[in-house]
Amino acid sequence: MTNREAVIQVRGLCNRFGRNSVHENLDLDVYRGEILAVVGGSGSGKSVLLRSIAGLRRPDAGQVRILGGRTDLERSIGVLFQHGALFSSLTVRENVALPLIELASLNRRQANQIADVKLALTGLPAHAGDLYPADLSGGMIKRAALARALALDPAILFLDEPTAGLDPIGAAAFDSLLVTLRDAFQLTVFLITHDLDTLYSACDRVAVLAQKKVLVADSLEVVAATEDAWIQEYFHGPRGRAAAHTVARNNHPDHGAN
Repeated sequence: MTNREAVIQVRGLCNRFGRNSVHENLDLDVYRGEILAVVGGSGSGKSVLLRSIAGLRRPDAGQVRILGGRTDLERSIGVLFQHGALFSSLTVRENVALPLIELASLNRRQANQIADVKLALTGLPAHAGDLYPADLSGGMIKRAALARALALDPAILFLDEPTAGLDPIGAAAFDSLLVTLRDAFQLTVFLITHDLDTLYSACDRVAVLAQKKVLVADSLEVVAATEDAWIQEYFHGPRGRAAAHTVARNNHPDHGAN
């Protein structure tokens, strides 16, 4: 991995809330074209890290460098928030078109045309653009929010718990979609998740937040073998064993054979 281009470089990051320190001297690299998952226990600051890197929170100390220091980051990154964060008073199409109008200075007709393309890319039916967020299922909300995150053709996607609340079939479909979009558009993906199935099916590397820093960031196999109590319980507990078994079964050459 060391010879790959780091499109996100985090050095010495510190995040504090009053006397409570969430991150201290945290370092992390994210490489071009990879899907990096960030995991950690409750209170480890996963969402705070995402917001700090994406420019939504100013860290107390440290440096974040994205895409070599580019300044047009509003158009270079897309963010999918945990609960979608769609505007309830706008249709799905209008939600996706909004950044195109505000940041790309397109007129409404042009923005709506591109919005329909983005919605189709995420697998939503043609009529979904006319619906309001309240009319959508949980899975449709995730896809609509993903379409909005993709509106400006970003180089980097930040996803906060994208499969949270989805049933296993919907979550698996979202994971597959994410890999397809990454491969098609050469995206780099920074992903926060608790979903072990997502780690095994969609992610190239896993970073574990613990002890106020990135304890380890490597392939799933290396991370799962790391001598740490939380890591061992997370990856080798009942859910971890089930996820690993499912992936091994799906990858078996006889899987799906008649």
